[in-house]
Amino acid sequence: MAHDVAALAVELADMAAADHQSAFRANSDDPDEQLAWRRLTARHGDRLDEIMEEYGWPTAELVGEEAARAAWLIAQHADRQLDVQRRALQLMQRAVSVGSASPRELAFLHDRTLVNEGRKQVYGTQIAGVKDGSPVPWPCEEPERMDELRAEVGIEPFDEYVAKFSMA
Repeated sequence: MAHDVAALAVELADMAAADHQSAFRANSDDPDEQLAWRRLTARHGDRLDEIMEEYGWPTAELVGEEAARAAWLIAQHADRQLDVQRRALQLMQRAVSVGSASPRELAFLHDRTLVNEGRKQVYGTQIAGVKDGSPVPWPCEEPERMDELRAEVGIEPFDEYVAKFSMA
């Protein structure tokens, strides 16, 4: 088991590295690059689903911080695999409830899953586009409470968050 877990940690980290190297393709003008991104994220989503089936949520206690963060990133980018995102969300919620996963990362995955389901997000972590040089979030359930809810899970206020992405 220990060897399996060590190999799993390396595999998750490698998948995250491949994700980072290919992320520019996600919004490329070149359809072939977009297709390569979709294939990569689908392959990773399928593998994460197998991992969750066998191990549950890959927590830092199980696979280490880097690999646990990698699992979250893979779930985050499994946008065309709602079943995988929903399963990850459910398992991650349980892990957060016992202190084994990051509430901040859970909030991002929760919003991402809601947006992918065509629903309003909670924390304002998902950006729909840019208007007049400023990032615009997908619609939120309670926009007036967004910063309060963000603070509860360790996410900076929305204005600080989007300043990182601003085109100004």
